[in-house]
Amino acid sequence: MSNTILQAQDLVFGFAAHQIFKQFSVNIPAGITYVVGDESSGKSTLLRLFAGNLLPQAGSIAIGSLSQTNDLASYKKHIFWIDPRTSVYDQISPNDFFDLQRRFYPAFDDAILLDLIEGLSLSDHVSKAMYMLSAGSKRKVWLATAFASGATVTLIDEPFAALDKASINFLINRLATFAPSSSRAWVIADYEVPTNLSINSTINLDL
Repeated sequence: MSNTILQAQDLVFGFAAHQIFKQFSVNIPAGITYVVGDESSGKSTLLRLFAGNLLPQAGSIAIGSLSQTNDLASYKKHIFWIDPRTSVYDQISPNDFFDLQRRFYPAFDDAILLDLIEGLSLSDHVSKAMYMLSAGSKRKVWLATAFASGATVTLIDEPFAALDKASINFLINRLATFAPSSSRAWVIADYEVPTNLSINSTINLDL
């Protein structure tokens, strides 16, 4: 596939007796790729495999010539992923979290971050401890960071969950703005594709 950003080849992965992926291969192009499927179809698991948080039992995952197998630490610097349900950062503020990510991602863009903070109505929350935020506000923190990170591959699990309508519309607008980029891939897992968002490819795990 032309302009492929991420390649997964012959992935095998499962938990105990439950096989989720067997000889699974996919090329992720620049732009937006949607991973769709029913509950327990493997959507979040696939994102975690792409992120390097789970490692395949066989097969390979690479961004260009940089593979998980050869240099996982360097590979992760090109990937943005956070479990939206994590409580790891509950004791720090969004501003502290942004500082952590700013140091990790060389292409982190503060102008994009400020745009997302304003557009997602986060300005009044960035100095609070994360545990004080609602599920929707915490998700907005992850989303703002995802856009600002500049990561080659950005992985987002259920981006619209717990968001208000205005934030969903803003997010779709920003995704549409970033989609034409030839240097970044966005892999989004959800139950269905929004009808008002143009995407480059779809991975249907129900097929």
